[in-house]
Amino acid sequence: MSDATTHNTADMANTTETEPLELGVIDDLDSLISIQPDATVSRTVMSQEGGNVVLFSFDKGQELSEHTAAMPVFVQTLKGRLTITGNGKTTELTPGGLVYFPTRIPHTVYAEEPSVMMLTMITPARKA
Repeated sequence: MSDATTHNTADMANTTETEPLELGVIDDLDSLISIQPDATVSRTVMSQEGGNVVLFSFDKGQELSEHTAAMPVFVQTLKGRLTITGNGKTTELTPGGLVYFPTRIPHTVYAEEPSVMMLTMITPARKA
């Protein structure tokens, strides 16, 4: 994430203004978090205009108790097996699975085994 590039938005919005674009890249998510005994760990790994990405690791039996998010979120399991409950529905999430929660839906996350989860929060675009 070094130099920002510019993009002419004239084709998209009939204007000659330019806006900076930045490519956010993480080459290896796995190296950014590890599973700790008897713990839940979280780490923000990317914060960009329009969204943030947080990794969570859970030891077996760890959980996030019922809570809501102030923004829409996507939850993806990278390792292990999680039970996700939201809005009266329960699903088992394994690597490759994805769950979407609209704003303010109460939900829980429970680790059936040592697991790593990626949370992607959709945030409003910042005004220039």
